[in-house]
Amino acid sequence: MRGILIFLLSTLAVIIGSSALLYEGEGEVITIGASTGPYSDMVNFALKPALEEQGYTVEIVEYTDYIQPNNALNNGDLDANLYQNKSFMADFNKENGTDFHNLIQVPTAPMGLYSSEYDSLDEIENGSEVALPLDPVNSSRGFQTLMDAGLIEIAEDANLLAIEEKDILKNNKNLEFVYQDSGQLPRSVDQIGLSLVPGNFALASGMDLADALQLEDMNENFRNQIVVNASDKDSKMAKDLIEAVESEHFKQTIDEQFKGFDKPEGE
Repeated sequence: MRGILIFLLSTLAVIIGSSALLYEGEGEVITIGASTGPYSDMVNFALKPALEEQGYTVEIVEYTDYIQPNNALNNGDLDANLYQNKSFMADFNKENGTDFHNLIQVPTAPMGLYSSEYDSLDEIENGSEVALPLDPVNSSRGFQTLMDAGLIEIAEDANLLAIEEKDILKNNKNLEFVYQDSGQLPRSVDQIGLSLVPGNFALASGMDLADALQLEDMNENFRNQIVVNASDKDSKMAKDLIEAVESEHFKQTIDEQFKGFDKPEGE
C-alpha cells in the first residue's frame, strides 16, 4: 500500500512539474483584438513576432465591427486592441463610461475617395451622390478628405474632429451626402459611384489605396493606436507592447507589407 502511495505521489509530481514547464515554455499569454483585414494582419505579422521575442504567447481575436473589440477589452476578454483612433476612443469612453488608454500610435491606412464612374476629380458631375461613414469621427475624416480634394470648403472655426454639413461654406459640385455603416462603403463605390472608404475596409475588400481619387491627409487624432484599460497603462505588458511597436521587426514589416500607410511623425 505504501509503495502504491509513493508511486501515485511521484506520478502527480511529474504531471505538475511537466505542466509548470509547459506553461513556462509558452510564456505569458497576451490576447489582442483587431479589426479583420490590415490591422489583424499587422498584429499577426508585425506585432506578434516582436512580442514572442519578449517571451509572450500571443492570441489574436478578429472583429468585423467597431463596438465589440472595446466591449471585450472592458470585460477583460482582451488585454489590448488595435483598430481605433484617439477621437473614437475618447467618444467611446464618454458615451459608455469606459476607461481606455492609448499606448502608442501605429501606421494607419488612410481614408480614400473612390469611384467606379470617374477617373479624376475634375470629372465628378454636379449633384453627384457621395457615401460617407455614419459615425461622426469618420464622417469628419470624410469631409476633410473632400476639402483636401477641393470639392468643399469648411468654416475655419469648425471642429475638425466633428465636422457637420452645417460647417460646409461651399459645396463646389453640389454633392449630396449619403451616410452608411463603414462596412458598406466599399460596395457603395459601385452602387453610388463615389464613396469615402476608411483604409482598413478598403484593403479588406481587396481595393488598392493607389486607386483613390484622393487620399486623406491624416490628422494625428485619426491614426490608429494600441489601446488598453487605463488600469494597465503602467504595467509591464503595456511597456512591452510599446517596445514591440518600436522594434526593428515591426518597422521593417510595415515598410515591406503595409505600403501606403500613414506613419506617425518621427518614423
